[in-house]
Amino acid sequence: MRVSGTTGVALAAVLALAGCGRLIPDSTPRPGPWSPPPGPVAPGPSVYVAPGASVVDQPIGGETFGRLRRVTQSLAQCEAELAAARVTFTPTPDRMNSPTCGLTAAGVLGPDFGTAARMTPGDVTMTCALAAAVSLWRRQSLEPAAREILGSDVVAIEHMGVYACRGVRNDSGETARVSAHSRAAALDFSGVRLRDGRRITVAGDWGGDSAEARFLRRIRDDGCRVFGTVLSPDYNAAHRDHLHLEAESGRLCR
Repeated sequence: MRVSGTTGVALAAVLALAGCGRLIPDSTPRPGPWSPPPGPVAPGPSVYVAPGASVVDQPIGGETFGRLRRVTQSLAQCEAELAAARVTFTPTPDRMNSPTCGLTAAGVLGPDFGTAARMTPGDVTMTCALAAAVSLWRRQSLEPAAREILGSDVVAIEHMGVYACRGVRNDSGETARVSAHSRAAALDFSGVRLRDGRRITVAGDWGGDSAEARFLRRIRDDGCRVFGTVLSPDYNAAHRDHLHLEAESGRLCR
């Protein structure tokens, strides 16, 4: 079949365009692997831990510190452990406030819906690792010890804070050893309030052999199997009124 000159030119143009690819992107969907429909991403941790299987729900033993270290190396895993234990933890953006101070893998520790005790002050910003350690310690040591030794439930856990941009012993300057508080990785625990109205404090009840003193020493000793570093009034005068509870790799208990 003969092709007229005009038709031939038009056909050649069509073939040329076909050879050069599409000039306008084709938005028609093509078959391929399934993907979820567009929409908001469901909130929550990306790692699943079954309710009751969290490290927070496990009794304190010889493997507690190592187990905590393993499950808190990843922020996603740490968040999942807390979520499974019904502990409220809201991650915050990483930030550096100075060359030696800042927040990494941190968030706000809110209410623990598996316990009656509440932190005072509440909604404290700390590393996720510290949040997991504090949550385990209060469930597996502090609360049962209060019921056993003092005969009442803890309703408030009092503390002096977590984050402080400073050196150890409040030293400053280039040679000062940086405190774990500068990374929000240590809590200074000062005492508890009980449901029956009593207030037990490290400053006022540490010495002697009273029930209050035995309670404080029990939770200090248990804390040594949960936290990397625990410092009490037995360590030095700077800790006469609190327990320094540090969720990092060092191993010091005094």
